[in-house]
Amino acid sequence: MPVFLIRHAKAGSRSRWDGEDFDRPLTSAGLEQSQLLVETLSKHLPPAIYSSPFLRCIQTVEPIAKHCGLTVNIVSQLAEGANFEETIALLNAVEENSVLCSHGDVIPNAVQALIRRGLKMTTPTDSRKAGIYILHRDRSQFVSAECLSPPKVLTS
Repeated sequence: MPVFLIRHAKAGSRSRWDGEDFDRPLTSAGLEQSQLLVETLSKHLPPAIYSSPFLRCIQTVEPIAKHCGLTVNIVSQLAEGANFEETIALLNAVEENSVLCSHGDVIPNAVQALIRRGLKMTTPTDSRKAGIYILHRDRSQFVSAECLSPPKVLTS
């Protein structure tokens, strides 16, 4: 059974956002992506959902949590700038089928570290917004992974 690692959906431009980056929300396209992720991920009956404390990550997984009757667990190991060792420790600790949401710096760093430790990618790596890494474990080690492309949205 896998663990699902999602990059947050489309958020507004960092340079155009007036407030704290921590509070930068999803765009209408990002909100649409977050709704489309429900169909893909809820069928796996996630036992838990984890998110970076950044608003755009929380908003990405809130629809999945609501659909599954879960709360979003906010964890620093998924925050922008998190150390990949801490992220990997969290990935190792979560239950099978858990959904985690993080950022475009954290996910590639963690995945590349897992590849160095023997993880085999069965698809090209893909860290586009709302893309999903499906990480497969054998006992305590991640052994293979594939990427799902981000959901297609009508909103731009």
